[in-house]
Amino acid sequence: MLCCNPGPAMESAEVESDILRRVRTLLRELDGHHPACQRDRGMLRWTLHKKIDQNPSNSPILVRILVKELERAERGDYRHYIIPLLHTLMYALIKAPCISDELCSRVYDFCKKLLTLPKPFCTIGLDYAARLKMERTTPGMLYQRMVISEQSLRSDPYPYQEKIFIFADPELLSEAICKALLTDTEAARVSQSPRACMCYVITHTVQAALGEGCDLSALRTRLQGMPSSEVEHWFQEVVMAVECTGSQVAADRGQHVERLQSIYSAILSSSPPGDAPLEGLQGTPLPNPNISFHLWTEDDQLWKELVLFIRPLSQSCEPDRLSQDLDNFEIQDIISDCECCEQTRFSVLSTDSGIERDLPPSAEEPFAPCSADTEQSRLHRKGGIKKKPSPLESVAFLQTGCNGPGTKPAAKVQRRVGIPTEPTAPLLRLHTARIVLLGDDRILGRLAQAYHSLRAQGKEPNEPTYGTSHKPSSLDLGICGHCCCCVPLGTGGERGGKRETRRVFLTPRLNLQFYYVPVTGQPGTPAAANPSATSPEELCEVAAYLGRADPWYESNINTLCHMIPKLATMPSSPSKHLMTDLFITDVIAYYVRMGAQPVCFQVYAVKVFFSSSAQEPAEDVFLTELCAQVQDSISSREVNPTKKKTTLDGPGIDLTVTYRKVVVSDRAKEVSLSLRSTGLSMKAIPANTAEDLACLNVNITEVVRINNLSGRSFSTVANKLKTCNIKIRSTEQRPFTLCLDKDSRRTYRSVVSLEVSPCLEPSYCLQKSRTMKFSLQEAEDVGLVKYMPKSLLLPINTFAGVIQ
Repeated sequence: MLCCNPGPAMESAEVESDILRRVRTLLRELDGHHPACQRDRGMLRWTLHKKIDQNPSNSPILVRILVKELERAERGDYRHYIIPLLHTLMYALIKAPCISDELCSRVYDFCKKLLTLPKPFCTIGLDYAARLKMERTTPGMLYQRMVISEQSLRSDPYPYQEKIFIFADPELLSEAICKALLTDTEAARVSQSPRACMCYVITHTVQAALGEGCDLSALRTRLQGMPSSEVEHWFQEVVMAVECTGSQVAADRGQHVERLQSIYSAILSSSPPGDAPLEGLQGTPLPNPNISFHLWTEDDQLWKELVLFIRPLSQSCEPDRLSQDLDNFEIQDIISDCECCEQTRFSVLSTDSGIERDLPPSAEEPFAPCSADTEQSRLHRKGGIKKKPSPLESVAFLQTGCNGPGTKPAAKVQRRVGIPTEPTAPLLRLHTARIVLLGDDRILGRLAQAYHSLRAQGKEPNEPTYGTSHKPSSLDLGICGHCCCCVPLGTGGERGGKRETRRVFLTPRLNLQFYYVPVTGQPGTPAAANPSATSPEELCEVAAYLGRADPWYESNINTLCHMIPKLATMPSSPSKHLMTDLFITDVIAYYVRMGAQPVCFQVYAVKVFFSSSAQEPAEDVFLTELCAQVQDSISSREVNPTKKKTTLDGPGIDLTVTYRKVVVSDRAKEVSLSLRSTGLSMKAIPANTAEDLACLNVNITEVVRINNLSGRSFSTVANKLKTCNIKIRSTEQRPFTLCLDKDSRRTYRSVVSLEVSPCLEPSYCLQKSRTMKFSLQEAEDVGLVKYMPKSLLLPINTFAGVIQ
């Protein structure tokens, strides 16, 4: 930002001493040497920033102290201080009205030094160094971009949009907690009108460039008296000036200041000159981001909210925009791998029997003859009835790799005969959906299901409904019905109905970011916990792991686990509606803004086989834990009457376990064993950060027979395995019960066999199928496949990721 030297009054010894004391308290909290203030953990950072918000002229003092502490931490090798101090400093820089270039230069040099350290220090240092370089050239850019994207303000130079979706499971949290969160979310929207946010951008950017030479009071008064159209005009002028300077390779800050000076003078030109002296630097509020609170009551609710975010209801009546999106849809790539799909294809809204021979030829659109370029003549669109679709029914999820290597250019897709299609520009990810999950490990299990559904199928969870007079044909579904890759998915335990195709779809315009705030439910919640995991510690294993990996997450987010239920039951104060009192909303906003380092958790697929041969096998996923217990409701005599149960069998059932052993050399080693067991558990969350996240810790309770003088007795021992792929089968066909992610609602009964393996990344499967089609080495990954991620990982953002 532009250099502006603070006056002696702002650098008083008392203020500096108080801020230094608060910063040192934060550092002692990271060390765990402050047990007397454990109840205040998580509020120290919030109160520090709120104190600066009340007196923004003290921002340079806070930045100077934080820079000194960062340099001291580097000299003393206190690495666990660096990332929390850097996040605190950057948040102060974004909100500060003006910071000297000397301080920005010191922070920039420090960030460059972090490039010599391992991850995550070098990653965060590179990110912040790039931001500081832009901020020094174009003061106010970080604040401006944050407000524009978070509030979805219309701006052609910077068209990015963000939205925060808070999802809470009402069966896991009490009604008081849900009401408190909904109240805070609604109260946070008080100062979020587009006009107010545009005024914030104008005043902050102008003051950041002009410093103390900006009469902020006069500027605010003039903007308040303007009509909304004029405010929007000056807002666009400011954004254009900042973005044009930021896009230049060798940008000159002096020219940028001159542009904003002319805009500032033009805004105040119609107002009478005032004789009042300048009041110095004043702060501009940073409005809370656009947050919506949702009770997760439907399985496909996440999908619906994302669709409405990309295409709001106001755009549902724009068929031209929808048609343009469908034109960019890589339909040809779906059917190109099918040798039986070489004939000319049509995509129409069927109004007849759906039989291809019933489609009358048109003189305007004759059939294209077969030629050497079969790709040119394979797909044509037949003129059909234009229908005004609902946004939930019409969004075409595009392939993740439609612009990547190995795909066909869009110019080869021919919409109408004789009209060549221009190559379409790659779609930018203009929308960022930040999904914040509130709850325990059980809601993360639901998230893993929804994420797998989006990544693996990308289609709407419920298949379209057709009337009795018309049934879906191959033309409606866009499939040929002759080959396996075009056959719709079967139900087979898959929740949400059939999918139209097995191909990988996900819109490239949507950037998904996941965040997790642990909250423990109260005793009166409807969903009962798994009997084997009733304590809050056992239900929040993911949060505990993230807290061990990232101390700043432990201080700011894990403390909300018990704080949110406590605040929800407190009586509301008269000033509850004030923005300064919205502690939970402010902390979530800080977490979403500064938490950009993901911790990736492996999603595991489980295939369940039942005792009844008439029941189809079920397919599901889990993220944290799989538990199996012997089912007592069906005796062995009912399942296998020919076998007589004796006392020699003992408790439990006989199991055959086949698994791939995890060894240091990373070589595959298949192991098979037979044992008698009363139950088992598979935990995907390691007990410490040194263990591998992509590994299952299997604990099998084995029954051991003991011979002694008094007869035979039985004892149990824990049989521990480490694996990624495992198959378990009941040899005597006695069933057992299966529970996923500690959620009693996700229980399978009458299970006799199961198979567990890591979920594969859909783009990996797609690319491998293409590679194997033209390669003889089917057993190995060749070509681009070897460089692609193989497993499907669920990323949860933290402040630092995993610090080793």
